[in-house]
Amino acid sequence: MTLTAPTGRLQTLTAGFLAVAMAAVVGTALGFQHIGGFIPCKLCLEQRVPYYVGVPVMLLALASSALKAPAVVTRVLLLAGGLLMLWGLYLGVYHSGVEWGFWQGPTDCGVVAAPTGSGSLLDQLNEVVPPSCDKAAGRFLGLSFAGWNVVASAILAAVALRAALKR
Repeated sequence: MTLTAPTGRLQTLTAGFLAVAMAAVVGTALGFQHIGGFIPCKLCLEQRVPYYVGVPVMLLALASSALKAPAVVTRVLLLAGGLLMLWGLYLGVYHSGVEWGFWQGPTDCGVVAAPTGSGSLLDQLNEVVPPSCDKAAGRFLGLSFAGWNVVASAILAAVALRAALKR
């Protein structure tokens, strides 16, 4: 299979699905942060970057496929989306390993944005406890947020790579 093989409905639908799915994954993380009150650690924030980049890339792939741009353009964009999700998979595995104590995390983990609220800055700083990268904020069905990111990234990478390489 070459990247110049013609594209069709599969690539168009897949690009649209991936744009929505990536936005849903990162939107869920943002919801847990802003609605649920979970303060993300440094590694949590890094895991969002492939999604922040991936959504616009998949929207470009969708436009490219829908507008019948040269097939190589759509396939390269889908391939880039797959590679971004493989990067997200790596980041999730790394963070999960840190949480389970398989390896050491970054030494600077625990740095968060300054709090916003009433009272003096020193009082606010005393109330905020920066999260540590080696402690999972919570687990659902045995997996932390990082673990679920591994699952989501693996599925999205497989979908993107299949569409990039399939006729």
